[in-house]
Amino acid sequence: MVGVAPTAEEAFVAVERERPDLILMDLGLPDQSGLAAGKVILERFPDAKLLALTARDDHWAVEEALKTGFLGYITKNTAVGEFVQAIRTVFAGQVVLPRRLSSRNGRSQDENAALMAEQLTPREREVLSLLVQGASGDAIARPLGISPNTVRTHVQSILTKLQVHSRLEAAAFAVRHHLFNDAVGPTARP
Repeated sequence: MVGVAPTAEEAFVAVERERPDLILMDLGLPDQSGLAAGKVILERFPDAKLLALTARDDHWAVEEALKTGFLGYITKNTAVGEFVQAIRTVFAGQVVLPRRLSSRNGRSQDENAALMAEQLTPREREVLSLLVQGASGDAIARPLGISPNTVRTHVQSILTKLQVHSRLEAAAFAVRHHLFNDAVGPTARP
């Protein structure tokens, strides 16, 4: 962590000076909207990675943040583990949305599921495919040639990206949204 800026103006100076890898932007800044401040930062620094961190549980704000170029949106009541994983996900250049808000953003449930599934890496799709088949951590590790610890890392990332809480929920999500073709494994859904 390189600093805290309580206002948009201070954030502009801090970003210019520190060039942080990731910016957590409160949407409720005292001098202007965090969305407007994020837009200015992205105009000056197009490679900046912004994550909205806010108390606002508002689908409009989610849409505006994404249109502006934020890579994610989390609320301040997010559990610590989910918060840390959201930061890692955004740092990796992937989008993070709160499930309870993304379901009200005008997209169908299948469209939201497809957007979440698109965030999975090819390896995470392989791991999820094996989860759907009921494989244990060791049974996933062996055919993929990875360690059980690496499997756990992939599973945690899958849970975060699909916004579910367990391996079973991840498998159910994949089946419900037809993410896999029975014969060939991972598929892209139109």
